[in-house]
Amino acid sequence: MNAAVATRDWLEDPVTVLADAAVPLYALATAGLWLLARPYGNPRWKLASASALIAAALALAANQAIAHLWMRPRPFSEHPSLTHVLAARTTDPSFPSDHAAAAVAIAFAVLAFSRRAGIAFLGAATLIGLSRIALGMHYPSDVLAGALVGFAAAALVTTVGRPWLVRLVALVSRVTDPLLRPVWAWCRRLLPIPRL
Repeated sequence: MNAAVATRDWLEDPVTVLADAAVPLYALATAGLWLLARPYGNPRWKLASASALIAAALALAANQAIAHLWMRPRPFSEHPSLTHVLAARTTDPSFPSDHAAAAVAIAFAVLAFSRRAGIAFLGAATLIGLSRIALGMHYPSDVLAGALVGFAAAALVTTVGRPWLVRLVALVSRVTDPLLRPVWAWCRRLLPIPRL
């Protein structure tokens, strides 16, 4: 996949732009879910946002533990003549992919609260994982392992951690709801916002 992208300039530029923009936009979308929740209303989007962020943090922590057990070099280090590096080189281990773990953790955590939004996040997570292979940063097995870690983290947070998460969201909402209420009122005057 890396060679196919690197040898086609018409494909290389969009893939590198997508890879550069995808992660920050994905993170903003995840945090933005909190803003979708009407202040003092249904906390579904707040729960989705908080569980996604916590699941991503858990997945990244698990990845660090796994990487210390198995220090797999990056494809560009192991196969310099076969890999075209299309992103900044890094020295951390290749296995498992942090990008894939965090993206999939976020996607499955969101899926636990909204099927439609979760499917959109899963589509974006898939693109993020594939872009890591296309950029020459990971082997396919790194991305697959990262995805499995992310899925496990999301499952843990949205099931075992759910009671704790509900309390955390209620606590944080006490701070954010009074701040967001005037913003929501202003937006309702400008745009007809449908009830979520």
